[in-house]
Amino acid sequence: MMRLGKRVGATLAMSALLATSFGCQKQEGPAEQAGKEVDKAVEKVGQQIEKAGDSIQDAAKRDKK
Repeated sequence: MMRLGKRVGATLAMSALLATSFGCQKQEGPAEQAGKEVDKAVEKVGQQIEKAGDSIQDAAKRDKK
C-alpha cells in the first residue's frame, strides 16, 4: 500500500513540474515577430524572382526557335 502512495505522489509531482514548465515558455517580443515577418517577405520576393527568371528563360527559348 505504501508503494502505491509513493508512486501516486511521484506521478503527481512530475505532472506538476511538467505543467509548470510548459506554462513558463517565453513569449516572442516585437523584434522576433518583426524578424519573422521580414523572413516571410524575403521568401516571397525570392519566389517571385525565381518565377521571373523562369519566364525570361522561357521567352529566350521561344525567341531562338
